[in-house]
Amino acid sequence: MKKPLKPARENISPSDLTFALSTCKRCLWIKYWYKVIMPGAFPLVGTFASMQEEHFHNADMPTIDPSLRPGKITKWGEWVKSKPLMINGLETRWRILGKYDLVSTNDDGTIGLIDCKVSDSARDNGAFYSPQLEAYAYSLENPAAGKAQSVASIGLLVWNPVSAIGDSQDSYAFGVHQKYLPVARDEANFLATIESFIAVLESDLPDAGAECSTCSYVISRNALDDL
Repeated sequence: MKKPLKPARENISPSDLTFALSTCKRCLWIKYWYKVIMPGAFPLVGTFASMQEEHFHNADMPTIDPSLRPGKITKWGEWVKSKPLMINGLETRWRILGKYDLVSTNDDGTIGLIDCKVSDSARDNGAFYSPQLEAYAYSLENPAAGKAQSVASIGLLVWNPVSAIGDSQDSYAFGVHQKYLPVARDEANFLATIESFIAVLESDLPDAGAECSTCSYVISRNALDDL
């Protein structure tokens, strides 16, 4: 596959630092150089995510978790864009661009960043999502425009559906177990991840991921043409 003179997109999505980088580097490369993405089907994810985020609009931070600094959720669903990312002291063409879930204004002048999840996955832990959360924090602390802000805390707010509630014929609800997972700031790991990520993007077309279902389908489908 021929590499274009310029990538189709130069803004790195924070979520790609977790899912895409760990799944298939070939699909990741094609996404950024050709803007070709395998369609996904997640019927209720967006609905549940919106309900979860809206529930905490204007919430006091300690009511979400006692460990959080005094403050209030004041912003939600806003796009953030960083300055060009630096690798080994050199400016790259790449920036972070993403939309965070919840941001607090703390009483001490700092801000807190919360990423909402509705999931029962075992990978809902700080280590897995740290690069994604750090990407949002980096964009807030190194914005392409506007005033830099100091991010004091980052974390995951997870809703794990556990039961159905109600006995009416037309009104039911889902019960969830809520947990807040604080994520330790780790800028060094974020920068190392970004360096690896950009190295993949700036390389030639990588090999397909061994467990990539998209690439496995494409290879199998193309093999039928040779029958």
